[in-house]
Amino acid sequence: MHGGPGLELRRGARLSAKPDPARREAPDARERPGRNCPLAYRYSPRVFDREPQLEAEVVYVAGGLYGNLEALAAIQALAAREGRAVKIVFNGDFHWFDVRPDDFSAVTDEALRHAALRGNVETEVAVDESDAGCGCAYPADVSDAEVSRSNEIMARLRATARLAPGPRARLGALPMHLTARVGDARIGIVHGDAASLAGWGFAQDRMDEPAHARWIAGAFRDARVDVFASAHTCLPALRLFDVDGRRAAVANNGAAGMPNFAGTRYGLLTRIATRAFSGQERVYGAQVAGVHVEALRIDYDHARWLGRFVASWPPGSPAHASYHRRIVEGARHDPGVAAPRLAAAV
Repeated sequence: MHGGPGLELRRGARLSAKPDPARREAPDARERPGRNCPLAYRYSPRVFDREPQLEAEVVYVAGGLYGNLEALAAIQALAAREGRAVKIVFNGDFHWFDVRPDDFSAVTDEALRHAALRGNVETEVAVDESDAGCGCAYPADVSDAEVSRSNEIMARLRATARLAPGPRARLGALPMHLTARVGDARIGIVHGDAASLAGWGFAQDRMDEPAHARWIAGAFRDARVDVFASAHTCLPALRLFDVDGRRAAVANNGAAGMPNFAGTRYGLLTRIATRAFSGQERVYGAQVAGVHVEALRIDYDHARWLGRFVASWPPGSPAHASYHRRIVEGARHDPGVAAPRLAAAV
């Protein structure tokens, strides 16, 4: 989860990718709850070299819903406008702020009616206790105070989940990744990156580093996909890569359930389709392997969502301290930074 479910990182922060060997944190820092990345979160990019589990003309990938029921309703309404061709994938962290039992149940029930992956939130909420804390694998740039607050949020959400053992078990059984086919394009859908459920390798600033772009190119070769769709870092970006003469893309939707740009109050999802989107919700996009990869705005009922959030997380609570400002004012991020561009030569 954006290192945590929706943390607003300062502009220009250096994000850590795992298992990219180009950057290492101090061993003691990596082992702290909220910063360490459990071995069980890891996988090889080669796991995506398999038959697709989902095929559709239009796929919505909505990561980082964070328990926002109003955003959930807006996603469903947007999909309904496009018709039955749309398949929705909730690629992790659809829970977070929804600590009221009825909200938690509503989010679980609806998300699991669609294709879904477990993010670090769903993974950690399904266990009684964990050395991983929130499971965010926060990099060193995130303050200890932020990490501590995320661990507190997870503890409270886990207490809510214990009241629903059946749904909790279903969350823990969700896969960490999914493969899809849209037209002739192969899609790898993850929560974090190509090698870890909580990886930061698809963060915007990391993808803009030439050395890391080479790691991503290698992941595309091993995975044999044309597009990776992710979330986790909580700030969106669409980057294009030339890999052995073919064009590939990483589409990180940031957060479906929180604003992603300064001065805005809408979430984002990634739309991958055989035809271009024609509505005003399109923010930016590109064509890759014969498909359209686009970021769509999720115009949810802000006032209602803010009221729901504050009722569960009033001033003085950990989530209010970490997220209220972003929910009201947007993230310190710009659409021009997130918009598609070719990554450095690999």
